[in-house]
Amino acid sequence: MANISEKLNEAFNIQIKEELESAYLYLGMAAWFEERTLNNLADWFKMQAEEEFEHTMKFKSHIIERGGSVHYPALAEQKQDWTNIMEILEAAYEHERYITSKIIGLHDAIKELKEYSSVHLILWFLEEQVEEEDNISSLIDKYKGYKNDFNFDHHVKRTV
Repeated sequence: MANISEKLNEAFNIQIKEELESAYLYLGMAAWFEERTLNNLADWFKMQAEEEFEHTMKFKSHIIERGGSVHYPALAEQKQDWTNIMEILEAAYEHERYITSKIIGLHDAIKELKEYSSVHLILWFLEEQVEEEDNISSLIDKYKGYKNDFNFDHHVKRTV
C-alpha cells in the first residue's frame, strides 16, 4: 500500500529528472574544462555531478520507502557549447537557483497535500540548496579576482 499520494509521487519523479539533468549539465561543464586542461575546475564540476546523482538516489529511496513507484523519464540534452569560464559559472549559479525554485515548489506541494512524512526530506534539500548556491557564488567571486584562467584553475579546490 502506498503511503505517498500519486501527486507527490509524480512530483518527486519529475524532480528525479531535474537532478539527473543537473548531473548531465555538470558533466558537460566538466568536459569543457577537461578539454582545456583546467583540471581542478573539471574535478569541481565532476564532484557537483556526483552530488546531483546522490540527490536522485535520495528521492528514489524516499519514494520506495513510502510505497510509491519510481520512473526515470528521458533526459533533455544539455548545453555544451560554452564560451568561457564566467559563462559556465554564471549558468551553474542560475541553474542552482532554478533547482531551488523546484525544491520550494515541492515544499509547497508537501504542505498542500499534508504529506508530513516527506517534510524531513524536503527540509534537507532546502538546506542543501543554500549550500549549493553559496558554493557556486563563492566560486564566481573568487574567479573575479583572477586575470589568468590557468592560475584560477590552480587555486580551485573542493572537498567533499
